Order: sequence, then C-alpha cells, then structure tokens
Amino acid sequence: MASSAVASSSTFHVINKRDVGLSAFSSQPSFCIQTTKKKVVSKKIFSVMSPQQTERKPATTGSVKTGMTMTEKILARASDKPEVTPGDNVWVNVDVLMTHDIGGPASFGVFKEQFGQKAKVWNPEKIVIIPDHYIFTADERANRNVDVLRDYCSEQNIKYFYDIKDRGNFRANPDYKGVCHVALAQEGHCRPGEVLLGTDSHTCTAGAFGQFATGIGTTDAGFVLGTGKLLLKVPPTLRFVMDGEMPSYLLAKDLILQIIGEISVSGATYKTMEFVGTTVESLSMEERMTLCNMVVEAGGKNGVIPTDKTTYDYLKDKTSVPYEPVYSDEGARFLKEYRIDISKLEPLVAKPHSPDNRALARECKDVKIDRVYIGSCTGGKTEDFMAAAKVFLASGKKIKVPTFLVPATQKVWMDIYTLPVPGSGGKTCSQIFQEAGCETPASPS
Repeated sequence: MASSAVASSSTFHVINKRDVGLSAFSSQPSFCIQTTKKKVVSKKIFSVMSPQQTERKPATTGSVKTGMTMTEKILARASDKPEVTPGDNVWVNVDVLMTHDIGGPASFGVFKEQFGQKAKVWNPEKIVIIPDHYIFTADERANRNVDVLRDYCSEQNIKYFYDIKDRGNFRANPDYKGVCHVALAQEGHCRPGEVLLGTDSHTCTAGAFGQFATGIGTTDAGFVLGTGKLLLKVPPTLRFVMDGEMPSYLLAKDLILQIIGEISVSGATYKTMEFVGTTVESLSMEERMTLCNMVVEAGGKNGVIPTDKTTYDYLKDKTSVPYEPVYSDEGARFLKEYRIDISKLEPLVAKPHSPDNRALARECKDVKIDRVYIGSCTGGKTEDFMAAAKVFLASGKKIKVPTFLVPATQKVWMDIYTLPVPGSGGKTCSQIFQEAGCETPASPS
C-alpha cells in the first residue's frame, strides 16, 4: 500500500461540467479542468534568467505562427525544425542515452546485429550506463548482465559507466552510484532543453529539469547507439497548474497520486504532463523529480517542469555542459488545463492494485500492514528519508512491522548517516530509524 495524499471532499471541479472526480468529494471546488479547443493564453511562469549559455542552437521562439509548448520547442530544436505540432513524426537528435543492467545487454545486441560486431557508437560521451537492478543478487547468472555492460563499455570506450566491482562492500566502489534516475541527476546528466532517452519507463523523472525525457525499448536504444537519432511522435500537452501553499504533511508524491486518481492510469496516454504554478515553484529538485517520475503511471509520454533558480542552483556544481532552457509560449495550445488548489489536499494512500485506486489515509486506519518499504526511484531520495525520519521523531513510537530502508544512491546513503534532521537536536536519519527499530539501511539500489 503506497502512502501519500488525496484531495479532501472539496477538491475536484470540471469547468465543462463533465464530472470526472470522486462523487463523494464535493463542495467548494479546488480542482478544475478546462478543455482547450481554443488557445490557452498562459503567462511565462518564471522570469529567472539562465546562466550564460552560448554553445547550443537557440530554441525556436515567437517567430513561428503558433505558440509552442515546452515539449514542442525541445523536439523542434532537436529535429532542426522551426516548429512542430502534436502528431508530427520527427527525427530527433539525442543528447543523452541511458541504459542499465536490464536494458543494456539487449540494446547492445540490437546495435551489433544492425551496425556490425565491430561498429562504434555514435558518441561515447553521450551514453550513460548505470547498473542498478541486479547488482546485489546472489545469482551469478543475473550478475552476468553487469559483466556484459562492463565488456561493452570497454569495447566502446564509454566515458560514463558507473561500475560496481565489489558487491560485498558498495562503499569500496567509488564509481558505483545506485538507482539510475536519481544518479543521472546527481551526476549532472540532466540539463534543461535537452533530449534524454533511457531504457526504463521512469526515465521521465528527468523532466523535472525542463528537458524532454522518456523511456524507450531496447530496439530503439540499439538504433540510438548507432545513430544518435530516434523517430518520435510529438505528444500533445496536458497542463497542470498547482497553486497554494503546501501543507507540511504533504509531499510531491501526494500531488501526483492525486492527479493520477483524477485522470486515471490511462488519462495521459502518450501525452506530455506539464507542471506549473506557485506550488511547483516552491518544490525542491528532488520533489520535482518525484512529480515527473510518476507521469508514466498515468500513461504519460513525459513530464516537464519549467526551469528556474531552483534548477540552476542544483545544476551549478554538477555540469559544465552548455544548455538553454525553454518555456511554453503565450498562446501555446494545450489539450487540457487542470487547476488544483493544493491547500485543500489531505493525506491519502493508493490501494492495491493500481496507482489510481486512491483513498483518504484516515479511511484506511483498519487496514493491516505486514511490512514497510521506504526507497525506490520515486521515494528513495534524501528528502524522502528526512520526511520519514520526522514522522518517527514526532510519534516517538517503535515500529510494529518490519521496516526496510533502501537509499537510492551512495550519496543518499551517506546523507542518511551524516545530515541532521531538522528539529531532532542533531540526530541523523539513521539514528532516528535505529531508535524506532527499523532495519539497517541497505546498500543503494
């Protein structure tokens, strides 16, 4: 049972009078949908200027006849076109391709079959390979996948291979990182305005940095390895405007589960989910990553958040690669626009067996829990563990069921043991978890 938050009984309203909310949740509306057959005029959300970037081709601006969304602008620039519209099929130049120990071996096989056993990849500095799924298994056959990654990276002189060589002690591996989606951000591979593709459905996480990021299959990845290009259909955009001050008991996971609960797990199929508004502006980069991470649970092609000072501050010591952010134009066409008043949301859970099977947490008090897991690409970041530690600290109680902690990366693992939790008198997450009776934090994965 995944815990998060849902709107209270006053959270959903549809302007065109087509009720798609929960029938029991009704009074003053705070969640609105507007179908945009006409142009949606939307102001530029952020006025913060990006750092000086001069080496990238400028994004398409107001010189075209119709305003474009963020995703449309990125794909237009990446395909060397003045403009694109939803439904267009365009050959896109890829800035970063990521694969791991599940998708990598098959992708390499496709590459060698199609381009030749001795062929070289299009650019060894634009490929990022991160083993993170099978690394701590006892089955040597599973670990063979990592051996395949290692051999391929050696053959191709891949610059960014975050290898693990000592599975008995992950800290003895300075190159090893952990979960690919969090590691991509921490290592500076996520940059505004770029195209990032990965052989994992949650590659959309990187959209938090104002880029087009989506998951692809191993056949497509094999083609990208050889050419640096991929044929993509331009998706239409759903825009989610979230305003209001975030209550201290909510996290970004609450926001995205609320949205998925409203539009369903197929409500954004092959669509961009663009997140804007004062609430989004207030989120940290880790929280924005959570928001974009789960767009695929609604069927989304990608999620995207406009770049601002928070983005620049996160990136300033992580990358020296030039980048140029883009923003949706005034007059850009959105398939639908949703407006949400965050201040009215309550904690919720997503019940089995679907992310859109939501319920208010207070309605699930009698549900028996067998064990608890804190981790994953969605919930294994430093701020996720900080939030959990604060809950344990406030309750002062011991756990009643086994509680497992799996930090996403080496950096998160270190943060758990070194960073003081606000309001704890200097205690770290690890100390608070230990006092509560949780399992010792596992190796990052």
